Amino acid sequence: MDENTQDKEVMKRIEREVRMQEGASKLLAACSQREQALEASKSLLTCNARILALLSQLQKMRKAQILQRVGRSSSEDMVPCTGKVALSDLRIPLMWKDSEYFKNKGELQRCAVFCLLHCGTEIYDTDLVMVDRTLTDVCFEDTFIFSEVEPGFELRVELYSSCVVEDFSPVTVGTRRASRLGGYQGCSSGKKIRAAFESAAVCGSVSSGEDAGSGSVSPPVVSTLGSKYNLLAHTTLRIEHVQESFKTHDLSLATAEDNPFWLPLYGNICCRLVAQPLCLTHPVLSGQLTVQLEENLNCWENVHGVLRGQSLLCYKSQEDLESEDAPVLVIPIKKDTVVCALEGDAVQRILIAAQCLREDASYTLIPHLPEEAQRWIEALWQHIYNISQWKQCCHHLMKIEMPSPRKCTAVKQGSLYHEIVTPSTRDGLVVPDLSVEIRTLLSSYYKESY
Repeated sequence: MDENTQDKEVMKRIEREVRMQEGASKLLAACSQREQALEASKSLLTCNARILALLSQLQKMRKAQILQRVGRSSSEDMVPCTGKVALSDLRIPLMWKDSEYFKNKGELQRCAVFCLLHCGTEIYDTDLVMVDRTLTDVCFEDTFIFSEVEPGFELRVELYSSCVVEDFSPVTVGTRRASRLGGYQGCSSGKKIRAAFESAAVCGSVSSGEDAGSGSVSPPVVSTLGSKYNLLAHTTLRIEHVQESFKTHDLSLATAEDNPFWLPLYGNICCRLVAQPLCLTHPVLSGQLTVQLEENLNCWENVHGVLRGQSLLCYKSQEDLESEDAPVLVIPIKKDTVVCALEGDAVQRILIAAQCLREDASYTLIPHLPEEAQRWIEALWQHIYNISQWKQCCHHLMKIEMPSPRKCTAVKQGSLYHEIVTPSTRDGLVVPDLSVEIRTLLSSYYKESY
């Protein structure tokens, strides 16, 4: 993908999120129920996070392009393959006081909480969970899959909380605000994206119910509806945290106990974090080879070789591979495997020195086509580098459970775009229904994201 195509793709994603930001702001202004306001606020916060991440990615891309033009590119350095990272079974234990939990004393505080998961430009939000002292754990059942992740990834998990006010009072929709709900404008201009950036940068840190400025992107009116989310705690997961089993990680608190949105966190987060490097799931290279075994230097065998996972699998023929027959030879390829070219005759040979069952073993390969030798050597070197960078993720293929369709279940709970605000009267004022265009936009957005 060339530079212009990459820029255009990122710009399209930014513009799409800006449209979603506008839609979420308009929905928030029109909400007549507390649950709708909470869901709209969550959507707005998620859109803002995605806009900031995409703008940061665009800045990095353009900086790399400038460095490449002036001859300071590091493109010759070996780059590890990407892979998939999945987070599931997210649990956050709570630690209520004895008087609150066991004796049921004190005011019953309720908070709406959700998690925002960042990994590069991929950002997902969990479902909304209502929490009070009757819960000992905050549980999120979804599986979140991040694609094309590098081994040096940082997956940031943020826990947001909003104090649920029982006497919810929706915003009175005046003539000026109501006029904004029916229309929809495109957002290809730089002015609109700048306005969205400013709105995204201040969301969650500025609490104001007044209209700020006359830009085409409406500012969040979260605090007016009593649905402002605050960062409660966070943690960052990296490759060293990848483990197929359920594991506990430390949480860093971002607020004090005297805040109304506070929850008595135990200080940990539990989840299952797995990874599937691309070199483990897809064949890297395949072709016809002649293999010489160490124990019999005069024994050569024609095979069909497939480089995949931590092995070079040698089959009698390609038909045996397709019929899933067992390979005749498995050459281990690990991070400490040595691959080099053997010179000395007209035929270029490849030497592979590896450790098999704690014993050193070596294998000599000859590609059937001479021009294939360098290709096999470079592929083996790259593969060994990938394995060394992905570390324990390459020991075996970890299983990733496919996520369930989240938004299908959200319909029953009252999702943002299925249970949209309907025309109603309040104090003699008619609250207009939201436009079909915004409703369709939100629906298509969720379908494309999951």
